[in-house]
Amino acid sequence: MGSSEYLRELFGLDGKTAVIIGGTGVLGGAFSEALAGAGAHAVVVGRNQEHGAQCVERIRAQGGSGEFVAADSTRVEDLQAIVDQLSQQERQADVLVNGAGVNSATPFLEIDEDEWERILNVNLRGVRLACQVFGRFMIEQGTRGSIINIASLSGMTALSRVFTYAATKAAVINLTQNLAREWAPQGIRVNALSPGFFPAEQNRKVLTEDRIESIMRHTPMQRFGSPEELAGSVLLMASPRAGSFLTAENIVVDGGFSGMTI
Repeated sequence: MGSSEYLRELFGLDGKTAVIIGGTGVLGGAFSEALAGAGAHAVVVGRNQEHGAQCVERIRAQGGSGEFVAADSTRVEDLQAIVDQLSQQERQADVLVNGAGVNSATPFLEIDEDEWERILNVNLRGVRLACQVFGRFMIEQGTRGSIINIASLSGMTALSRVFTYAATKAAVINLTQNLAREWAPQGIRVNALSPGFFPAEQNRKVLTEDRIESIMRHTPMQRFGSPEELAGSVLLMASPRAGSFLTAENIVVDGGFSGMTI
């Protein structure tokens, strides 16, 4: 067996279906392209029709298979409609990526109920709903699936200016671990991916000049991450072979940030 065949067997997702919620974003788009590149049919889920169409176009231009589904991850009926569509297509949900997220740089004493509820609704309630809807579908179909919840470095350590966002991501990590324990007997693996500083839509307002300087000073690799640098971790967690014994983990990709002390 040649090296390319071995890697394809180890990480390949031929015949699988991957649902990427938040797949229209910068990081979500990279996840979608990576999963499609490994052979999965990528169901790109989001609210931005234009970005979704562009993502699917890139996937198909690279020889992959994909489709865009307009949906709001906080609406259980939207999520159930995706499951119904997969059933009609005689597809399973082999991989679920929960990548939708919003953020805010509001100082703690200025956070109001509207902002608190808005961020919790997308970052935590949406993850819970998707895990319930697609987890039930996986169990009913007998799918030995993989759920990948996108958490954050901020869910592991105190970072300034992202209070509500950080609270939701800490909860996502805990939810991931509990679901992994709950669903291991059904053959469903549940892991989290915690990126460090990757410029995307939800954090651009937070990345002020002084904050960037602080981040670089604390990052051994002295740069931000690029979306494609998360692809390997996603494929590891998604793969039924390479990641077969991997569950309840939180993989951190942060250029060494979390390893720094002084």
